[in-house]
Amino acid sequence: MNGHAVSVRIKALFTGLLLASDIAAMFLAILLAYWLRFDAGILAYQERHFLRDYVPFFLLAMLVAPACFALQGLYRFRRHVSRLDELTRVFTGASITIVVATAAGAFFARDFNYSRGLVSVAWLLGITLAWLSRRFLHGLLSNLWRQGVARDRAIVVGSSEMALAVAQQLRRIPGLGYETVGLVTDRQAPGTWVDGLPVIGPVSAVGSLVREHAVSDLIIADPGLSHAEVLQIVEQCPIGRVSIRVVPDMFQLMTTGVTIGDIGGLPTVLVRDVALRGWNLVIKRGMDLVISALTLIVVSPILALIALLIKVTSPKGPVFYVQERVGLDGVPFFMIKFRSMEPDAESDTGPVWASAEDPRTTRIGRLLRRLSLDELPQLINVLIGEMSIVGPRPERPHFVEQFREKVPRYFERHAEKAGITGWAQVNGLRGNVSIEERTAYDLWYVENWTPWLDLQIMIKTVAAVVRGDNAY
Repeated sequence: MNGHAVSVRIKALFTGLLLASDIAAMFLAILLAYWLRFDAGILAYQERHFLRDYVPFFLLAMLVAPACFALQGLYRFRRHVSRLDELTRVFTGASITIVVATAAGAFFARDFNYSRGLVSVAWLLGITLAWLSRRFLHGLLSNLWRQGVARDRAIVVGSSEMALAVAQQLRRIPGLGYETVGLVTDRQAPGTWVDGLPVIGPVSAVGSLVREHAVSDLIIADPGLSHAEVLQIVEQCPIGRVSIRVVPDMFQLMTTGVTIGDIGGLPTVLVRDVALRGWNLVIKRGMDLVISALTLIVVSPILALIALLIKVTSPKGPVFYVQERVGLDGVPFFMIKFRSMEPDAESDTGPVWASAEDPRTTRIGRLLRRLSLDELPQLINVLIGEMSIVGPRPERPHFVEQFREKVPRYFERHAEKAGITGWAQVNGLRGNVSIEERTAYDLWYVENWTPWLDLQIMIKTVAAVVRGDNAY
């Protein structure tokens, strides 16, 4: 059996296990809720109900759950599932399941009143058990992929910075389940290597290359290709055997999804909207004020300890490092950080990017950077309104001028306040990485902001800090 057939069977088995786990989760949730309500003595109830009275509730929940979960897209195969996104979908699916099962059960058993306590506990347990079982199954699948089992073979069309960024992302996250075969491009000769990847052939040979290398996924990431050329590539691929994805040029096209609407009955296509305006600005500022103030109070002993350690280990320089950065609408401000480098570190070199094992970094500074503790004083910038907790990372004026000329739409990221953390950072784009790719993530955030997205980014930031991804 070839690799593609194994991958298809693994995906089908995985979807089946998800379905079975959701049904089992709802069954166990109601069973445990009944036990807690009537047998465990934890939740007292005046009248004892018999388990058989809840059989309609059991059956309806197990029948309705797959449909409710499917409506949330929980059986659509996705490679990299956000824990928070899945929890939101499971919450909605389980909530609808319990409401429908309760209402239908009450309709069919008119002389019997379900225990509201049992239903409430079953709802909470259903969400918890379904989410945990799904995380367990996703972990199993990711481990299989990391070990090289049932991976999908992929080809990336293009050799531009965007194409290389896509290819490197596939290699950087083996848990996505891709084995990158190589690049297809007309810009380099077959047999040459680009950024650690082989060029396996020209664009005109895509069809034969797909068959030769048993490829199941084709990712077109060349902004130089015309619409006609993209269609020619698609036509070369065998129907039903290859998944084709096109990565748009996010610096010429809009970064948001397309929305169909109308203006007075005239159909329109909305390709860009502004998420942060009106009351959304008030909500975001309120979140910044509350979170920054509370965090500064909680971590104040840690701030004092860090200040003391910096002064003891590097007495010649100041505790804080104040640096000019470019913020909202291109207005400069002074960002506060704990000093992590030797005094006058750039006196000889001028403005340069920090790098791993940077010799200018002090002993305590390496630890601060590794744990991102040097960023904590920026909460003061947030409190006074110069920054936000979440937003595009602010850069120094020297670099902003360079990027503004080099990267299309770069300055649009300054339409919102700069942030301590951001969508790009929690997706692994910290440190000295592609500014084009980071800009694409920043623009997507600016145009798709929600309070829930900010909360997701804050939670993911904690995980990224613990891992120390590109922190230097």
